[in-house]
Parts: sequence; C-alpha cells; structure tokens
Amino acid sequence: MRSIAAMLMAGHAESGKGGVAIWLDYGFPAHEYYLPQRDQGTLMCHYRHHAHPDPFYLPGLQDITAHVDFTAIAIEGVEAGLDLLSYTSQAGFLLGGGITEVLARIPAEDSRRYLPASNAVQKLLSPAEMGELFKVLILGTGVALPEALLQHDRCHRL
Repeated sequence: MRSIAAMLMAGHAESGKGGVAIWLDYGFPAHEYYLPQRDQGTLMCHYRHHAHPDPFYLPGLQDITAHVDFTAIAIEGVEAGLDLLSYTSQAGFLLGGGITEVLARIPAEDSRRYLPASNAVQKLLSPAEMGELFKVLILGTGVALPEALLQHDRCHRL
C-alpha cells in the first residue's frame, strides 16, 4: 500500500492531476472477515465448477482464491496518505458507473443480442451471483468521484 500511495501521490505532485487505485475482489470488512465461522480462513479451491478446500489437489489445474480484508487495505492506504473514496459492492459500483445505460444501447427487440447481454448484466448485479460477492474499494489522491459512484457507498461499514 505504501508503494501504491507513493506512486499516486508522486504523480499528483508532478502533474497536478489526481489518481485512484481500485480493488475489486472477493472480500469483507473486518467485522465480517473475522467471524467465528471463518476460523479456518477463507481459502477456497475450484476445479470444473466444484468447490473444495484442498489447495494441493490437482496443483496447476484448479483455481485457488481467498477473500480480502478490505478494512485492512483501507486502513493501510489512509495511513500511507491516500483518501478513502469509496467502498461498495460490485453491483453498486457497476450501477453507479452506468451499466444499465450501456445495456440500454442494445434494442430489446434485438433479442439475439439483448438477451445474452441482459443475462450477463444480471449475473454481474444479482446479490445471489456476483453483485454482492465482489466488493470494490477505491483509494486515491486529488480526486473527487462522480456522485453516481457514491450512491451505494459503504465506507461506514469498514
């Protein structure tokens, strides 16, 4: 975080323009991350749409992931001199960024194009899919985010 903060602040000092770093990942704020039911950590492995906890099963062939403690990232970023600009769900970030306006560019009557795009947007936004599972943290310097990106802000939950 100190390296990222130093780069953003040096760029701001040199150019007068602000900059941001955006983290988009699985994760939780600390008060959810350290719940008793996560006493084994958050490591999860996936192979051919099957989830399991063994990182040594089929090395190199499976996906291995762990959730992020977004509170820790935010604290370190702020302590390194960055501004905490936003913390939200993927759905909130995409809605604030105008994903529905992008989808609306495809005529609904053009079902061959509209239905796959609509299904993809649904998966990205749905709380039961990726919309709540992924979170977005934005830290930066010399930047004010557009109001639309702040509508779903959850910084108070960090």
